[in-house]
Amino acid sequence: MGITEDVTLPTEEDLTVQEVPLSGPALKAGAFHLGKACEFENNEFVLCRTELKDPRACINEGKAVTNCALNFFRKIKKTCAGEFTQYVNCLDKSSPDQQFTPCRKTQAVFDKCIKDNLGLDRPPYDYFARAHVHKTARPRPPVEGPTVYEDATPGLPPPDDTPRPEAKYGSRYIFLW
Repeated sequence: MGITEDVTLPTEEDLTVQEVPLSGPALKAGAFHLGKACEFENNEFVLCRTELKDPRACINEGKAVTNCALNFFRKIKKTCAGEFTQYVNCLDKSSPDQQFTPCRKTQAVFDKCIKDNLGLDRPPYDYFARAHVHKTARPRPPVEGPTVYEDATPGLPPPDDTPRPEAKYGSRYIFLW
């Protein structure tokens, strides 16, 4: 895609936000609860990106998702830091590909702490694959109708008017020999 001088790009100040300073195992350990806690913000961002088809228009929604993730992990640090650290260490060191299976006991302790302190249940594995209705205050985008193309070959005569000579070497169709 080319960019013309009519396109305005956001400034670096608009794009700069504090990142979530966590490793892969830590993000994987909190992923289910994070997805549930920040579901509304994430759905707003995805809806904006899908409807507007312009990532520049969705910068504020993206910042809201990052801010929600930061606040979620700050709450975990205040309430369940020990359980979270044990779970992250288990995921990181028990298998080369960070499988959940060897860490079910530490996961259960972490899930109980999250439930008791933050009131969040661990969603079932298929929760994020289910269809959900998202209530939003965003205006609905205009509905685009089907694309109508003009006739590509307006000058050709109809097929019945053209005389066809007999086939020189038999039928025109192989199956009619």
